[in-house]
Amino acid sequence: MKEIMIVRGGGRPRGNTAQLVEAFSEGAREAGHVVRIVSLQNQEVRGCLGCNACRYGKPCVQRDGFNEMIPEIKKADLIVFASPLLFWTVSSQLKAFIERFYCIAEEDRDPPCGRYERYPVKDAALLMTSADDNFWTYEQAISYYRFAIINYIGFRDRGMLLAGGCGDTNGKPRIDRTNHLKRAFEFGKSIYCN
Repeated sequence: MKEIMIVRGGGRPRGNTAQLVEAFSEGAREAGHVVRIVSLQNQEVRGCLGCNACRYGKPCVQRDGFNEMIPEIKKADLIVFASPLLFWTVSSQLKAFIERFYCIAEEDRDPPCGRYERYPVKDAALLMTSADDNFWTYEQAISYYRFAIINYIGFRDRGMLLAGGCGDTNGKPRIDRTNHLKRAFEFGKSIYCN
């Protein structure tokens, strides 16, 4: 049994991304995992200010929802980053959440790849939805996920589900007309099977 934290950055409350997250969480729960879903629409998380107060043993100066999430982040085995594709990358809410990991990093005197901090070791996965489904639709989002989450922070990649072709952007979710919800359920169910 694993502790899974799904962070949904944006999207409509019953939109494509929310439905994808629900399908993934149902599969993960069926496999016996504990799942907690956090919506960044309900929790204000502002981006990092780069003030470095956290580097001097002080808590983050920002008083927002991220500080309350730190114990959940530390407890989680897997953090799933979920977002609609907005301007060809993850949502600004999700990016702000990722930036704030800086305040939970620790000094590392022998850092890999030139970093000077060490982050908690976690598994990560990416869930995304979009109206488009071109060969390049998710290129920038995948690049950001791989560079920031996997290569820089150092999380272990457990995979991604990129649900393209979910309809237009007029507010009418159409993910139920695709096979993405079934794929998300199976992804959640099998996330720790290999």
